[in-house]
Amino acid sequence: MKINVENWITKHMEEIIKSTQELVRIPSKQGEPSLGAPFGEDVTKAIEASLAIGKKYGMETRNMDGYIGLIDYGEGEEVLGIMCHVDVVPEGTGWKHPPYEAVIEDGILYGRGTLDDKGPAVSAIYALAAIKECGLKMKRKVRIMLGGNEESGWGCMKHYGEHEKMPDLAFSPDADYPLVNSEKGIAHATYACEYPSSISLKGGTAGNVICGKVEAELVGNFESISKIVEAFAEKTGFNCSVDKNGDKVGIRVIGVEGHASTPHVGKNALQGMLCLLREIELQPQDASIIAALNDALKMDMHGESVGIDSSDESGRTTMTPSIIDWNENGFNLTVDMRIPISVELNSVINKLNDAFGVTNVVHTSLQPGHFVSRDSELVSKLLEVYANRTGEYLEPLAIGGGTYARAVPNAVAFGCERPGVPALIHMPNESIRLEDIDFNTRMIADAIIALACEE
Repeated sequence: MKINVENWITKHMEEIIKSTQELVRIPSKQGEPSLGAPFGEDVTKAIEASLAIGKKYGMETRNMDGYIGLIDYGEGEEVLGIMCHVDVVPEGTGWKHPPYEAVIEDGILYGRGTLDDKGPAVSAIYALAAIKECGLKMKRKVRIMLGGNEESGWGCMKHYGEHEKMPDLAFSPDADYPLVNSEKGIAHATYACEYPSSISLKGGTAGNVICGKVEAELVGNFESISKIVEAFAEKTGFNCSVDKNGDKVGIRVIGVEGHASTPHVGKNALQGMLCLLREIELQPQDASIIAALNDALKMDMHGESVGIDSSDESGRTTMTPSIIDWNENGFNLTVDMRIPISVELNSVINKLNDAFGVTNVVHTSLQPGHFVSRDSELVSKLLEVYANRTGEYLEPLAIGGGTYARAVPNAVAFGCERPGVPALIHMPNESIRLEDIDFNTRMIADAIIALACEE
């Protein structure tokens, strides 16, 4: 029967790729809420487009008020959840191909969401369809969960938990192979400072994205500032520009976006701009506050300067300032932190509060870390599934990213980033190889067979 599943996937691979393209073409970043579309019309469209695939193959589907879509198949008292999401972070800049056109070039599909997490979601739906169409007997019901708010608040999962029982076991195809069984704690904090400022700063796209571009405007000598900016760009490698607008000088610093949990893969333009502004003559209060923020952040990636850097088996602390909004009335600054499981999250926030003494904390969001034993049925079977298909017997991983797995006690992240293959998640030119769409569909089918089908 497994051979039949393999053949079915091969026969439908062109359709699977086309469905992935169609879903990527929906710009499902968070939008204005409306009735039936709590995260915006495009997110609801993406949920409905995903459910349409399940309906096509005769599976039970349900749209839970625009929060999350469900596709069910199988039977049994226990439920295996496959937790995906169809929302995306904003596209940002610097794309080789338009981020929502789903262009295929040289065997690679480009677009926002191709890897995080629309591509894996489509693979999961077709993997379950293959098992249904081939008539495999089930011992557990399988529920594919298609969330609409994973990137900006998890309101989808909260809504699900208020109306449905969480799965008995689950995996989320939203991280790395072979498997992630340990996720660090996540903390987001937004700081505000109200005062009459003579500068403006704007940058960042989302709280969990490395700030890739910041634009500033200030009063000063254009020639003098131009020389400082030019020297800074040469010294640091940042892409910088300066222009004159009346009596104002505009400065732009461009870095490299990426996932906030991996600050080493990007180049943080917000930190760069603070370093640059410290070299420019500003009004005394602006200069004092810029200096304080620069002292706390520098170009650190692990919170070294504020005393929160630590490590354990789940990894090392990361700290990423991600959004700045600064005008004549003061500023708001958002910071993303990924914290080792053994560290108490509130202690980190308290240290950061002290370091940003010129500000007030106006919002915090804390998610404890997550761990599932390697000896559990879920972890051991999924590692075996990966080894059987690849011939590689690898150990489970620990990451700083946060997946839906942490919403279910007995859940892990399983794929879909392959070892050694670049993963441009939250970055320009996010993409997935067509061969990996094929691989992921087969791997998820293997996982369903191992965990939900009769032997």
